[in-house]
Amino acid sequence: MSYSCPMSFKQIDSNVSRLTSLFVSISVILYLIYGFSFILYIIAFDFIMRLFITKDSSIFYMSALFMKEIFNIKDKFVDSGAKRLAAYFGLIFVLILLVCHYLELQVLLLSVAAIFLTCSLLDVFLDFCLGCKIYYIIKKIYPNFMS
Repeated sequence: MSYSCPMSFKQIDSNVSRLTSLFVSISVILYLIYGFSFILYIIAFDFIMRLFITKDSSIFYMSALFMKEIFNIKDKFVDSGAKRLAAYFGLIFVLILLVCHYLELQVLLLSVAAIFLTCSLLDVFLDFCLGCKIYYIIKKIYPNFMS
């Protein structure tokens, strides 16, 4: 089974997703620099909007669409299920960061942030979505996963 074959039969623009990941990464870096928890709340709210409400309500998604249009970036469609699972992972990472922030677990916070940024920036710069790779493995084992 090829990574490019549709598994959820819904497609999304990978370039918009990568730009969204860039905005999330920048926001996490801003949080690490300034330590303002409201930045994490904004990221969490954005993930919740994209996952559970509508992606059109997401400021990061709307900004990514705007940037795509400004820079005239071409469409590159990929399976949406894989990117959706990656977004769930992103939300979990942000929630863990919030818990670490309030419990003042700095070492754990920095470790989780480093892992999150690594995954996010791999997607942004190398088009390597670790959450997507995990999704494809899970789909081979459990074909009805996230169907």
